[in-house]
Amino acid sequence: MPLYETVLIARNDISQQQVDAILDGIAAQIEADGGVVRKREYWGLRSLAYRIKKNRKGHYALLGLEARSELVKEIERQLALNEDVLRLLTLRVEEIDEAPSPVLSRKGDDRGDRGGFRGPKQAGGRFESGRGRRSGGEDRSSTAEQPADNAAAE
Repeated sequence: MPLYETVLIARNDISQQQVDAILDGIAAQIEADGGVVRKREYWGLRSLAYRIKKNRKGHYALLGLEARSELVKEIERQLALNEDVLRLLTLRVEEIDEAPSPVLSRKGDDRGDRGGFRGPKQAGGRFESGRGRRSGGEDRSSTAEQPADNAAAE
């Protein structure tokens, strides 16, 4: 049987248990037809790159499937009709990697770096860019007065 990887994005206002129920339904259909779910990952609630159906976040999940192509097409059709599923992508692959996906392995690595030292804090207000910064009106007036003082001293 051919191998497939399916990534789906579900609405953010449903719970993780409801996403698991959708994945369980897919797994039940595949196993009833004689296929196998080789990999199942929940990637969590993540920000979308752009709004999809007025949603800014979505629950991401990955499935590694071994199933007939007709069954995969039917599952895609049913998920497209499901209001909780925002997007769905299924690809045929040569093999399904049993190791955790790069999304999950990177997710664990990034968490430790967030609270670390970020360097010295820049002086200035919240909206200052730091380019061409002047420290007030004194610099202008002092540079303008210096030639006058030098002229008076001579």
